[in-house]
Amino acid sequence: MKNLSVFKQFMSQPRRVVIVTHHKPDADALGSSLGLWGYLINCGHTAQVITPSDYPAFLHWMPGNDNVLIDEEKNKQSIIRHFESAEIIFCLDFSSLNRVNNLGDAVRKSPGKKVLIDHHLEPEHFADFEQWDPKAASTAGLVYELIIELGHREKITPAIADCLYAGLMTDTGGFRHNNTRREEFMIASDLVSMGANPTKVSKLIYDTNTLDRLRLMGFVLSEKLIVLPEFNTAYMTLSQQELKRFGSQTGDTEGFVNYGLSIKGIRLSVMIYERSDEIKLSFRSLGNFSVNELARKYFEGGGHKNAAGGSSKLSLQATTQKFLALLPEYKPQLTAADDSEY
Repeated sequence: MKNLSVFKQFMSQPRRVVIVTHHKPDADALGSSLGLWGYLINCGHTAQVITPSDYPAFLHWMPGNDNVLIDEEKNKQSIIRHFESAEIIFCLDFSSLNRVNNLGDAVRKSPGKKVLIDHHLEPEHFADFEQWDPKAASTAGLVYELIIELGHREKITPAIADCLYAGLMTDTGGFRHNNTRREEFMIASDLVSMGANPTKVSKLIYDTNTLDRLRLMGFVLSEKLIVLPEFNTAYMTLSQQELKRFGSQTGDTEGFVNYGLSIKGIRLSVMIYERSDEIKLSFRSLGNFSVNELARKYFEGGGHKNAAGGSSKLSLQATTQKFLALLPEYKPQLTAADDSEY
């Protein structure tokens, strides 16, 4: 972190802290937030995690989950008070304030100092302090590194280690993605030495499904997965009606897009699904094909080189057609020889 000494001096006395993460938090967003929350509590600060939306039930096991405030009507006044009184706001796992929906304005207007901890490309640079590294595989890893830089390794309890390990594990795809460096294994090893339980965390996140989710997955793979070999591309779509048919809950479609990339020869996989107010897109790629560039240019999104998200105000059918119409533009990149997939 730049200006680490200034940040350390500011945090040397008890502060009123707010921690914010992005819309529809995943394991890295929530794990880094609750890991940081636990650390700050151990340091004597008053801290509150606030999320702009709900998140998957398979993350509810994380220590501190019961104290999270979700931005919904019943919590509005409490959230306003927290932002107005915050002396410092930590913004985790997002690079732009539009990723936190209505909370973005609250963050900007708050008199508190801002801290960005993130690994996504092209950050907005709105914060007073930044722990930002696009080479890092996870925000949880960056939270760990900040705690170590501050000389507080002993304050990482097994509960905190579990939260941080969850973020690190999922954003590396179980240490399988090409963002997994030596550093990720070193962090994971140290977290385990501090009490993180890999078997428990993996079971709670990867192997805890509802019957409805498994049936939804079967439906997607058997009836909704389309392969376009001429573009080395796979895509799948889900309407609201189809999601309701399987009783879909927040997080039920997470990871589906990765199945497209498991098909031999596929370089780009896209999941397009309908929500109440917009269409969401999830992009994954292999090698040098940048889905971050594609999502930013055409779908008001972004993220990482090989993993990004986007959205559309068009209908599901129109969004799908827009995506398909773009493929000829990217055909040279999608079909070119590329030895960088690994």
